[in-house]
Amino acid sequence: MESASDASVVAASPTASSLADRWMLKQRVLTAIPMAGAFLAGAYWLPTPVLAGIFLVIIALGAWEWSLLAGLAPLRSKILYLLLVLACAGALYRYADDGQSFTRDLVQPVLGLTCLWWCFALLWVKSFPASAGLWDSRLGRSLIGVLILVPAWFAALYLLTIEARGAVMVALVLIVATADIGAYFTGKAFGRHALSPAVSPGKTWEGFWGGVLAVAVLAVGIWSLLPERFDHLSLVAVLVVVLATAFASVLGDLTVSMVKRVGGVKDSSSMLPGHGGLLDRLDSLCAAAPTFALGLVMVGF
Repeated sequence: MESASDASVVAASPTASSLADRWMLKQRVLTAIPMAGAFLAGAYWLPTPVLAGIFLVIIALGAWEWSLLAGLAPLRSKILYLLLVLACAGALYRYADDGQSFTRDLVQPVLGLTCLWWCFALLWVKSFPASAGLWDSRLGRSLIGVLILVPAWFAALYLLTIEARGAVMVALVLIVATADIGAYFTGKAFGRHALSPAVSPGKTWEGFWGGVLAVAVLAVGIWSLLPERFDHLSLVAVLVVVLATAFASVLGDLTVSMVKRVGGVKDSSSMLPGHGGLLDRLDSLCAAAPTFALGLVMVGF
């Protein structure tokens, strides 16, 4: 997504651009509130199979939008790509014995390989635009979409099987949102040094560290509210998981921005007012969900 921290430009006009920023922020808030309410209600009250189906529909919509970023213009190519993403998701579902065997030993290799892929993405973002020669083709960009969307769905399914799944899913979204909001306001106030000028010039190091600080405070709050049955989790363990998840959310944002920059696309679609497309909201979560899930596995949650 082009996150809120994109507003943290090094130099901003106090007139027209300021009004535009305020209008965009208002649109984001008005769109985000019902989305957050629907998510919270679903996470706590909907049966797991229904939620899994809803998440699959969301991933399918994300795949449809990604076909634009991949350069798949013909309708037939878009449909084939959508079917490919759904087939890959189905293969992982079958790997988990049709969703009945989400054990730690089963999910850890998938989540580990997914996080390894995100490490490669980090190298590509860091070396962009030189790295574009490695993946800038229809096949390369299509493969990136599969690697972003399908493992995120698998990680979400695993999180739905965890005890207190509602609280776990809410914690994931809170981590991503806190990192984004902290980066936005810190970047607006203090942003001077671009985080990744070739990929997303609006993001700043000051905004990034502001988001990190906000997430660290959130981690302390989460740890202090854990029930007694989770006393084996130390503050350090919670901090590591939460901060790693926040870092991944930034990387997901930058990775999708990198692909959009190569494709000359600003938003994946205009589905969500003030946010762009569904992918513009999903990109951070798609990287954060597998990282968060693997972190919970590693600390024995």
